Amino acid sequence: MIQHQLIEACKQNDRRAQLKLYNKYCDGMYYVALRFVNDPFEAEDAMQEAFIKAFQKLAQFTGEVSFGAWLKRIVINKCLDKLKARKLEMVAINEQVLGTVEEEENWNVEDGVGIEEVKETMQQLPEKYRYPLMLYLLEGYDHQEIAEILDISQVASRTLVHRGKKKLQDELKEKRYGTGY
Repeated sequence: MIQHQLIEACKQNDRRAQLKLYNKYCDGMYYVALRFVNDPFEAEDAMQEAFIKAFQKLAQFTGEVSFGAWLKRIVINKCLDKLKARKLEMVAINEQVLGTVEEEENWNVEDGVGIEEVKETMQQLPEKYRYPLMLYLLEGYDHQEIAEILDISQVASRTLVHRGKKKLQDELKEKRYGTGY
């Protein structure tokens, strides 16, 4: 059964089709959730709730984006809801002070730094930088999408991503060279 047919069957409440769709996406969505909530049980819970919501709202899926991208957005929103429920609030930002930050196109880390080290270091960043940076670097969202997801302005998204990248680079250097760099 091709994906379009599978989704149409799910819209008709075909439980077998729903199980197939769930099995196809559950592992990937679990890891997306885990990157945000950083707790295996919370991640599984967020993923399950996201699937329930996705099946309930499947009629709203238009196909403008892939089903995976649509589902991923639901998973991320569920994770952010869980984080808010834990009272891990994002630090409010005074946009008048921020100004516009130019994107650094040549942002990179040193040779020999692997993706796992970057992800691990990113988890240590303050939340105000961690979540926008994760959405930008790991999930591939642009600033408009990040602004919508986190309910901040695009200027705030650019600023937080820019500052988060700088902080991440500094932390990676610190880990590698200690305090004397």
